[in-house]
Amino acid sequence: MDNPQSTIFALATASGRGAVAIMRISGPLTKSILVSLCHKLPEPRQACVRKLRLKRLDSFEVLDHAMVLWLPGPNSYTGEDSAEFHLHAGPAVIDGVASALAYLGAKPAEAGEFTKRAFLNGRVDLLQAEGVADLVEAETQAQKKQALEQTEGGLSRIYEQWGQRLREILSYQEALIDFPDEELPEEMEVNLKKSIDALQQEMAEHLNDNNRGEKLRRGLIFVILGAPNAGKSTLLNVLSNKEAAIVTDQAGTTRDAIEVRLILGDAPVTLVDTAGLRETEDKIEKEGIRRAKKIARDADFIMCLTDASVAVEKPEFPCDLWIRTKNDLNVSHETISANAQNQLYISTKTGENIKNLRDLLSSKVKELTACQGPPPLTRVRHRLGLLHCVEHLKRALVQEWPELRGEELRLAMQELGKITGKIAVEDLLDTIFSQFCIGK
Repeated sequence: MDNPQSTIFALATASGRGAVAIMRISGPLTKSILVSLCHKLPEPRQACVRKLRLKRLDSFEVLDHAMVLWLPGPNSYTGEDSAEFHLHAGPAVIDGVASALAYLGAKPAEAGEFTKRAFLNGRVDLLQAEGVADLVEAETQAQKKQALEQTEGGLSRIYEQWGQRLREILSYQEALIDFPDEELPEEMEVNLKKSIDALQQEMAEHLNDNNRGEKLRRGLIFVILGAPNAGKSTLLNVLSNKEAAIVTDQAGTTRDAIEVRLILGDAPVTLVDTAGLRETEDKIEKEGIRRAKKIARDADFIMCLTDASVAVEKPEFPCDLWIRTKNDLNVSHETISANAQNQLYISTKTGENIKNLRDLLSSKVKELTACQGPPPLTRVRHRLGLLHCVEHLKRALVQEWPELRGEELRLAMQELGKITGKIAVEDLLDTIFSQFCIGK
């Protein structure tokens, strides 16, 4: 990351053809840059149209007619003096303004640098900053809603409240350590342990969310398994509405996993077609089968396909939905498994039950990502930090010595602080903000 004392700039809109491009700048040189280009400082937070001109030696170069916003700190996104140029989006205009900003002392921003400065200047905490990144990447309304809630501090408030309770617990524990000979109330230590236990149970309940927030944020993985020629690739093509996989009568056509990204139940789903499962001596096909089984182990939902024209009592492997394909053929349903409620007969040729299958999959997506109650955890980083915090609280409960209990409480406090960024190291910050896009 750049020196926080430097002035940075970046394009905040996507590159390519368009009507308007927004260039953002932030840092101590912002005011002087505005005066240099506009020849008069605009009124704070009032959009105005200015002719941008850069003086080089004894001549002026007209860069653009742009709408300009002057956003003095600390009441800006980054907490620093900032500005925006709303430019005509031609590449020559954008390059000319970028060149002028560099000439006047600004530097191109790195990925996530604007939001990192907002964090360092106390405008947002780490949870809110990650919510900003999620909002930029949101593909669905459900993802947008979750990201907005995190950006607005929904998750932060939970951790702040836990942090306050932990500080109070630690203060009582310090009193027991510092004043062992004082006549402190006998019930003080009993109440202290009750408070620790209540807090760790509340955190454990928050962790017990079936990873709903993380699943919605990253998307779900639905895998199609089955024997060769069971109709897996055809079903992938039908559900994705495109020819994503090659379909032939030859068994073993699909050798590797084929992924298609689609939206089901207002959440992104990666639908994976896999190699047909069977005994084979073909090395390439064997590797495809190994990969299919590995993907299935990590999947959120597994569909097992079997040919409905073949009598099968149950799929060869555990699955969430048993789909009997090719129901347009002369099929006898005399040998239906006792697990019939988990079966669905379909025909990709006639379209039989395809809509029902889509509806069923959409319902499953909503079930896996539905969130009721407090905002959910959205990243593995949050989950690990909270797990470590709970572990330290549990250790604190079983410590006989007040000093050791106090140390466990301090370690729990540190783990909680790392999640929001109240206690953080530079490596952690660089890892988080490097995942942002340029201009954010």
